[in-house]
Amino acid sequence: MSTASVTHLDEANFDQAVSESNVPVLVDFWATWCGPCRMIAPVLNEIAKEQGDAVRIVKVDVDNNPALSNRFGIRNIPTLLFFKGGEVKDQVVGLTSKADLISRLNALK
Repeated sequence: MSTASVTHLDEANFDQAVSESNVPVLVDFWATWCGPCRMIAPVLNEIAKEQGDAVRIVKVDVDNNPALSNRFGIRNIPTLLFFKGGEVKDQVVGLTSKADLISRLNALK
């Protein structure tokens, strides 16, 4: 088991972190005031720890990064985007199960 954890990205480091990743990246668009965002955060932390270096879990605060939110058309949060090779391959809006998230990430490996 790895000690991998969730990383916070912003407009300055997003493109490099996502495009240069050689593993699938799950990006959580969230906000501190969002109840469902707070509910899914522990699930994302568990996945990051369990999957280790096989995937990368990152968070983007929509309030602090409006350009990224606009770029990806984020209208509701939480929105989870799944990237592979720097491109969006899948998306979930709202809450979903841990099993669903793992299944979607495994499909990108």
